[in-house]
Amino acid sequence: MSYLRLKVITPKKIVLDEEVKSVTVPGADGELTILPKHVNVFVLLKEGIVTIRQSGKEDYMAIGGGYLETDGEIITILVSRAYGQNEIDQNMTEVALKSAKEILTKSKDKNERIEAESLLRRSIIDSKLLKKHRTRRV
Repeated sequence: MSYLRLKVITPKKIVLDEEVKSVTVPGADGELTILPKHVNVFVLLKEGIVTIRQSGKEDYMAIGGGYLETDGEIITILVSRAYGQNEIDQNMTEVALKSAKEILTKSKDKNERIEAESLLRRSIIDSKLLKKHRTRRV
């Protein structure tokens, strides 16, 4: 069985560096799955959830926007942020979601609304990631 080397890098640290069977990412033009020996590609990534498949298991990671590059042997994901489901506090996510929705319905300030939209997107992604994690464990 062929494997790929996956490296997930943020400005602050190398989040992940391990062998995987495949990776599915949220590309700007839709989801993209990278398998071993994939053609060389450079892809713009949007915020979302990355699915990492290894021997007999799937893991998930939330990412901010960035880029993916692969030569079919190594996948390098460079993103603004990346974290796993274990780093998410469900209560904080629910509070952030509620707060963002409230700001969007009440605020007229453009900057506040932009910030609230970003918070809303992150909160929705975090909620989906937690749901995937719970579903997988059942």
